[in-house]
Amino acid sequence: MSSPPPNAMRSHTRLRNSQFLKFFGPALVVSVAYVDPGNFGTAIAAGAGYDYDLLWVVWLASIMAMLLQYLSGKIGIATGRSMPELVREKLKSRRKILVYWLSCEAFAVATDLAEFLGVALALNLLLGIPLLWAAAIASFDVIFIFLLAGGKFRRIESLVGILVSIIGFGYVYEIFITRPDFISVAFHSVTPMLTPATGPLVIGIIGATVMPHALAVHSWLTKNKLTIGDEAEKRRLLRYHIADNAINLSIAGLVNAAILIMAAAAFTGTGTSVNTVEQAYHTLTPLFGVLASAVFGVTLLASGLSSSTTGVLAGQALMEGLLGRNIHPWLRRIVLRVINVVPTFVAIYVGFNALSLLVYSQIILSLLIPLPLIPIIYLTSKKDVMGQFVNRRMTTFVAMLFASLILAFNAYFLLQLILRF
Repeated sequence: MSSPPPNAMRSHTRLRNSQFLKFFGPALVVSVAYVDPGNFGTAIAAGAGYDYDLLWVVWLASIMAMLLQYLSGKIGIATGRSMPELVREKLKSRRKILVYWLSCEAFAVATDLAEFLGVALALNLLLGIPLLWAAAIASFDVIFIFLLAGGKFRRIESLVGILVSIIGFGYVYEIFITRPDFISVAFHSVTPMLTPATGPLVIGIIGATVMPHALAVHSWLTKNKLTIGDEAEKRRLLRYHIADNAINLSIAGLVNAAILIMAAAAFTGTGTSVNTVEQAYHTLTPLFGVLASAVFGVTLLASGLSSSTTGVLAGQALMEGLLGRNIHPWLRRIVLRVINVVPTFVAIYVGFNALSLLVYSQIILSLLIPLPLIPIIYLTSKKDVMGQFVNRRMTTFVAMLFASLILAFNAYFLLQLILRF
């Protein structure tokens, strides 16, 4: 049998690449979960306080998130519906649906708090705007993104891609100038260390990476990529989804690790205590120059803006899927910001440490991970839901193992908290 002519092969390759590029984006949007301001907060606290000791948690959390995000996105492709929509069908009772939705809104609020603080801190550090005024400006961050994108989703994906690229290139530079000890990096990447003192940061890192809102929104993003919805298209999109996930979440995981590595290399052993984001910013200048501080501030701003965009999309997916109602994303954003702005303004006014706020918000997120995680594992293991795209037994086993690890870390933290009191 003769091979197809070279021109036909090139045309097929171009078509396949074009189709992949049209799909490319869902994992890029959720990759923000690895590099949002919550990651900055937990990574700075971990690196400055414990050197490279908690680097293993970053890698573990990144690996867990990659599998769990894959399962979430797989739901959208296999069923043509989002995880929240399927949860609504399974719960049936309106009271149960409302309780679940309100519980999900709790992690939406905690996520928004970190995003809001990230933008406010970046404006304060880069432009010298007083923190209270910077917080007021940050209240309108996502409106700027949506206006710039003109409401077109593909443009939103592109803007998120640009912002994530800024964070990535920024930390390539930061790693280059801080010159970390790569032997220590390798050692602590595979050497777990867990103590009562590091417990809050361990689950904070997990909450900052395996973010509940990112798990909830991935299936909504992938289902919107379906056009025909037949078996051939679903198989093709599932292959694209695997590649999309592997590329974007691997890069985001490396950047996530780079934040902690930079903090450890820059702040450990300097004789200067770094307990706030502001101290981290100002400490970089005498050690590595003004450009190092500026890059740190710009990456924090890009992190806050990109994660705010993902947060809006996640909230929209939850509300549409669980309540069956479409609410303009701006209106939803305003409601969330009103909830967060008042207590945050009070905390800033009385001088509460913004870095501590970031870490605590991520601890809350870790405790709330089971809300989307349990339905995702359950749904993807059911043949009557997924059809021929149901999980293999090994996939379900590994996902359940990861879920058990997250629950174990959370239980350890809560036990230590109880013993402390």
